Amino acid sequence: MPSLRTALLQSSGRPGSPDENLAALDEAAGRATAAGARLLVCPELFLTGYAIGDAVAGLAEPADGPGARAVAEICVRHGIAVHYGYPERAGEAVFNAAQLIGPDGTTLAGYRKTHLFGRFEREWFTPGEQAVVQTELDGVRIGLLICYDVEFPENVRAHALAGTDLLLVPTALMHPFPFVAESVVPVRAFESQMYIAYVNRTGTEGEFEFTGLSCLAGPDGAVRARAGRGEELVVGDVDPGLLGASRAANPYLTDRRPGLYGSLV
Repeated sequence: MPSLRTALLQSSGRPGSPDENLAALDEAAGRATAAGARLLVCPELFLTGYAIGDAVAGLAEPADGPGARAVAEICVRHGIAVHYGYPERAGEAVFNAAQLIGPDGTTLAGYRKTHLFGRFEREWFTPGEQAVVQTELDGVRIGLLICYDVEFPENVRAHALAGTDLLLVPTALMHPFPFVAESVVPVRAFESQMYIAYVNRTGTEGEFEFTGLSCLAGPDGAVRARAGRGEELVVGDVDPGLLGASRAANPYLTDRRPGLYGSLV
């Protein structure tokens, strides 16, 4: 099976302006396609911006809203799948959400962040309740989490047990936590034997300073692509051959003794 070339868009776009962010996404999709990518992953809440305060409620939209339709058009125009974050409205609730749309414009999966971080998120968002969301692209089983979710090893292990090959994690990682991108994410990929695409915002936004350092980490713990601190598009390959060899050599999942772990739940 050929590798799934994956592009990571490290950018904060233009907070509060979905139209400008969609234009930036369109441009990035063109560059990603030119680099041979079949998948483009954007940061947390890329459609609207992260630190937008009470504008969250006004910019939130349903999963099939105008933002989703615009992203679907970008996917079709460039022949690439796009995973993007946005505030999702469902009735009176607003979720910190992400959606994966395929190269043909079809929605493949949607996810609502289950572990909300800090006062800001708890004020504006309702936590999601579905732990494992998966879909498939080019024969690769893809799972979805958002930011803080990946810092809980139980979440990633649940994906490993469900067979996730590539875990997409849009994030808004801020100072003083760069070690999450530098150390935690590669360790999660190794201990649960999968690829993790961790895609961050960058620069200062409201009260937050984002760290950048987006990465594609492999099942051997090695980082296949790493961004710096500024705006950047980086590309790496998700190699099913390496994934299979790594899983055959690493006994973590087969050596587990679940009967001893009852206290965890």
